[in-house]
Amino acid sequence: MSSVDDGQRQHHWCATMPVHHQMIASRPEYTIARAAIENATFQRKTVRAPRHQEVVTIPVVVHVVYREEEHNVSQEQIDSQLAVLNYDFRLTNADAASIPPVWQPLAADSKIEFLLATTDPRGGPTTGVVRQSTRKAEFGDDDGVKFAAKGGSDAWPADRYLNIWVCNLVPWLGYAQFPGGPAETDGVVVAYHAFGSTGTARAPYDLGRTATHEIGHWLNLRHIWGDDGDSCSGDDFVTDTPNQAGPNFGTPSFPTVTCGNAPNGDMFVNYMDYTEDRSMFMFTKGQSERMDACLAGPRSSFVPKVVLDSMWEGVSQEPTPA
Repeated sequence: MSSVDDGQRQHHWCATMPVHHQMIASRPEYTIARAAIENATFQRKTVRAPRHQEVVTIPVVVHVVYREEEHNVSQEQIDSQLAVLNYDFRLTNADAASIPPVWQPLAADSKIEFLLATTDPRGGPTTGVVRQSTRKAEFGDDDGVKFAAKGGSDAWPADRYLNIWVCNLVPWLGYAQFPGGPAETDGVVVAYHAFGSTGTARAPYDLGRTATHEIGHWLNLRHIWGDDGDSCSGDDFVTDTPNQAGPNFGTPSFPTVTCGNAPNGDMFVNYMDYTEDRSMFMFTKGQSERMDACLAGPRSSFVPKVVLDSMWEGVSQEPTPA
C-alpha cells in the first residue's frame, strides 16, 4: 500500500511541472529545445496546418519496477491501461456521453493509438513489458526509476518507443517529460495504484486516466489552467479550453465557475485537469491540434512518412529539436 492517503494524493497529482522547472534550471539545452518546439507549434497553429487523417500507432514498452509483489502489476492490468488509452485518445470511451452538452462539439478523436511493442531494440520479439525487481522501496520524481544503476529500468530508444515506468511512486500519481528533454529519461511514470483499471488500481484513480493525462504531457499538452497557481493569468496555449483559476479535484458539478468564465465555467471534464478518473472524459479539438504539432515535430519519428508529409502540406518547415 502507498504511504500517501487519498487527501494528500489529491494535491500531489502530477509532478510534470516540477520536473519541467528543474530541467529548465539545470539544462540550458532543454530550455532552447522547448522554445523551438513552442515556436513551431505556434507556426502550425497560425497557418491552420492540416490534421492527420490516418491513425498514428505508438509502440509502448512498460517497465514494471517492483520490490513488493503488489507493485508487480499483472499483464491483465497492463492490457487494461492500453485499452483505456485507446478509448480516451480515440473518443470511444463510454463515459464521453457524460460530457456536458455545451462541450460535446469540442470533444476530439486525436487519431492516436497505443500498442505494446512486438519488437525489441535489437529486432527480437518482445511482449512490450520489462519486469525489474528492485531493492528500492519507493521512487520519486528524480527519474531514478529510469536507470538500472539507480534501482530502476533503462529506457528503450525514445525515438522508437513510448517508455512507461510503473512503480511505487511517492507522493505523486504520475509525471511525464515534455518533448525536448534527454532521450534517456523520456517517457511517463505512473504509480502502480493509479495504473490501468483492474488489479492494484485504487479508487478514485482506478480508471486509467493518470496515464492518459501524463501521455498528454508527453505529447506537449499543458495543464488546462496554465500552471499559474490560481491567478487566472496562465495559458495552456489552447484556445478552446476555458480559462480557469487552478486545478479541480474530486468530482465537480457543472458548472464550476472561476476566472469569470460563466456560464459554462471550468472544463473540469478535461483529461488535463486534476479531477478523479470518473470525472475525466475528453480532449478538445485544440488539444488534438497541439498533439498533431508534436507528432509533426519532436515526436515525428513515430509517424509514417506519408502521414508526416500530409501534416506539413502548405507549412514551411523549420528545424525542431528531437
